[in-house]
Amino acid sequence: MRYFPVLSWARLYTSQQFSDDLLASVIVMVMLVPQSLAYAMLAGLPPEMGLYASILPLVAYTVFGTSRALSVGPVAVISLMTAAAISGLGLTDPAQIVSAAMTLALMSGLFLVVLGILRLGFLANFLSHPVIAGFITASGILIAIGQLPALLGLSASGHNLPEQLQALSAAALSAWPDLNLPTIITGLATLVYLFWARSKLAPLLRRAGVSDRRAVISARLSPIVAVVASGAAAWYFNLGERGLALVGEVPAGLPVPGLPALSSIPWTSLMGPAVLIAILGFVESVSVAQGLAAKKRQRIDPNQELIGLGAANLAAGFSGGFPVAGGFARSVVNFDAGAATPAAGLFAAILIAAATFVLMPLLAWLPKATLAATIIVAVWSLVDIAIVSKAWRYSRADFMAVTATIVLTLLVGVETGVAAGIVVSVLVHLYKSSRPHVAIVGEIPGSEHFRNVTRHQVITHRHILSLRIDESLYFANTRYLEDLIYKEVSERGELQHVILMCSAVNEIDLSALESLEAVNRRLAEMGIKLHMSEVKGPVMDALQRSHFLHDLSGQVYLSQHLAVQDLV
Repeated sequence: MRYFPVLSWARLYTSQQFSDDLLASVIVMVMLVPQSLAYAMLAGLPPEMGLYASILPLVAYTVFGTSRALSVGPVAVISLMTAAAISGLGLTDPAQIVSAAMTLALMSGLFLVVLGILRLGFLANFLSHPVIAGFITASGILIAIGQLPALLGLSASGHNLPEQLQALSAAALSAWPDLNLPTIITGLATLVYLFWARSKLAPLLRRAGVSDRRAVISARLSPIVAVVASGAAAWYFNLGERGLALVGEVPAGLPVPGLPALSSIPWTSLMGPAVLIAILGFVESVSVAQGLAAKKRQRIDPNQELIGLGAANLAAGFSGGFPVAGGFARSVVNFDAGAATPAAGLFAAILIAAATFVLMPLLAWLPKATLAATIIVAVWSLVDIAIVSKAWRYSRADFMAVTATIVLTLLVGVETGVAAGIVVSVLVHLYKSSRPHVAIVGEIPGSEHFRNVTRHQVITHRHILSLRIDESLYFANTRYLEDLIYKEVSERGELQHVILMCSAVNEIDLSALESLEAVNRRLAEMGIKLHMSEVKGPVMDALQRSHFLHDLSGQVYLSQHLAVQDLV
């Protein structure tokens, strides 16, 4: 059952769960169809690929995933990264572009599955929350601005913000005498309606007596109303003949499973983007899954989620889709609709598969401006400019990471932005850990507690120096600790004992051990004894495997209080 979570819940499946899952699947399907089409367009792919990426991936996640509410499929940020990766190849043949998208999904899926089997989910922790928030914010801005040409009936594109703004302004100036009014009216009307529905529809329905749950779900399903209304208007008034850009004919039916034509594309150039897409999609998906699971006191296995999301991406690659992840909005709707098990995803996949036969002829009348408005509204909630000021107030290091991510994503591109964010986060962490917080501590009167002398009124002794080390000791910070000890010792002429309070030290590596040995020898030459207190069990086990404790000029005490009491 370790790799097949479906076996743990399927054998206990009840009729009530079936009813709950079926209802949730209908609601999710209604929401997923327009989103899939929109995100395929965002990725620069044929719209049917969005539906293909919403069928077998859901089935695969049902078998291998652990979340009971996560809804897997195309998402905005991953679609943008897909577009950026494929555009970097310089392909012009539509068949090659499709093959590149499928290859990207296969490579992302394979990478995730390997990480899951090796239980390396912790690697995603290198993508800190400020980096994720900054990247998603910048991506949301890029996505929204990138959809303005389709919304306004213009032809413009760009890989970063300067290119987008330059192309958009040039297209607007050249088209100014002959603006495409049907497209502008359709796009702006849809945009206004969707923004209104997002904030006003649910309260309006509540005042009308609709239950809170139904009101929220109805508001989140407002894009389907926009899709149906604009498509019906385009058909009834024959707006395509008047200049309104439509999706056009979409192939009906299901794709034939198979591998992409790897020989026709430079697939090795997709390896880097595939890794970034896999990691970001995993982090975003697990964050959503854990948040929803916590509400029902359920458990998510991150390593199994790697396998589940990897299997979903592999399924997308084999079935004519592109990279997928767990969508926040869809998953929340799935949760609110009462999904009891991952089977809700399976039922949604079956419904979407049926829709590919029924809805495809109707999608020809769907305005592209409607899809553009749907994308803009969907990603606008992802934009969180406040994260910059929040990071500035709380942590300058996090501010550097989030600012670098946002700026480079906007000015250079999505891959450079997220890569820079990861690098900055790691460098900032290394810098901070290389300069660990070390406090001179003293005893609080009437207690056995020791606190920082600069923050509390404490008792100290001239012949004892107590240093609390608030970081594990490793190769990057040993020199800093040595210099600090020697500095403090040089300023105390009556000093006889130095006590290292190690309550926050979880590990001492070999470089740090050699550094402590050097400190012990130098202090001994000065007639000063080195002691340690509150050393954790695993750290003590490691020290006992060396000669350090045998050569230590002082002693190791169970607590700082006992050390000072003994040395006074």
